[in-house]
Amino acid sequence: MRRTTYALTAVAVLPLALAGCTEKSSSVTSAADIAVTATDTTCEVASTEGSTGNSTFQITNNGSKVTEFYVYGEGDRVMGEVENIGPGLTRQLIVALPDPGTYQTACKAGMVGDGIRANFIVTGEAVRQADEDGLLAEAATGYKRYVISQVDALQDTVAQFVAAVKSGDIESAKAQFPITRSYYERIEPVAESFPDDLDPRIDLREPDVEPGAEWTGFHRIEKDLWEQGLQPDTNEMADRLQADIAELADKIKAEDFTIDPIQVAGGAQGLLDEVAKTKISGEEDFFSHTDLWDFQANVDGSQAAVAAVRPIIDQNDPELGSAIDTRFAELDAELAEYRQGDGFVFYDTVTEPQRQDLSTKIDALSAEVSQVQGVVAGQ
Repeated sequence: MRRTTYALTAVAVLPLALAGCTEKSSSVTSAADIAVTATDTTCEVASTEGSTGNSTFQITNNGSKVTEFYVYGEGDRVMGEVENIGPGLTRQLIVALPDPGTYQTACKAGMVGDGIRANFIVTGEAVRQADEDGLLAEAATGYKRYVISQVDALQDTVAQFVAAVKSGDIESAKAQFPITRSYYERIEPVAESFPDDLDPRIDLREPDVEPGAEWTGFHRIEKDLWEQGLQPDTNEMADRLQADIAELADKIKAEDFTIDPIQVAGGAQGLLDEVAKTKISGEEDFFSHTDLWDFQANVDGSQAAVAAVRPIIDQNDPELGSAIDTRFAELDAELAEYRQGDGFVFYDTVTEPQRQDLSTKIDALSAEVSQVQGVVAGQ
């Protein structure tokens, strides 16, 4: 089979282009798959036990709300997740559980809260996936290098953004807002893998804030800048955002932080789902209408994740790699129509037919990327 000539060192300098929309059903099921049936109030997992190695879950949403499914390890570390499962849809999650122990599964109707949890007991000897060609190790190393490059840039740009906010330079802060967020949006699945509500602290939207909970992060400051004016606690919110970003950087750069290539492959799909559910509708950047910056950043991140595992794709399914390249190129051409200077037009100027055209392109890309996790897990 054709082998890729990609150098993973190039992953950290991928061009900043592209963008994404709609969910996909799962790929082919097997008898070994674990069925998960979710409703708005229940989470039925067909088996509460598994063996070390890869476990495949097929999650069907029979509820009325969009849901998500997580597998947690010790300390609420996310081992795998699949988000934005719309009512009536089925999605697949392949998660590597190499060590025996007690894990937890969780369904989150409405994609909020701790979810409906249950223990998932994994038994057997510790397993490390065979990697004779070193492709998995190369993928992990290359993608971690990319993530570190993004979080470094995120820290630099958030420092400038916070300085503008605290100096009262609203126009400068507005200009920097979508640029800063782009670095976060490219690696959001990594941020979501850490416990202590790190991602919600940084990126929670106002409609998702639970009653009585404090709202912090990018979108709180976005509302202050565009909607209600600077508030008495805006500077505090800016400082807290910078501190939360510093915490994220520390976790990513910690010696014990590892990258799982199967989870990377799942993250590539998750980023497209993010666009499908919140970006294409204009829900994400509700006050600033800078959604297209986020739109592109999510797909940049998806492209980087695919690039990291591309040698494995080319070894196991070279036609899939070619199809993904084609879909990324099509989406790039479509998104280029909305470029304005170094950025994009504001999303409230994009008509519904134009949004549907973008949605069609991300739908086609998503159909191809949804196969990547299975190809990597079958390595």
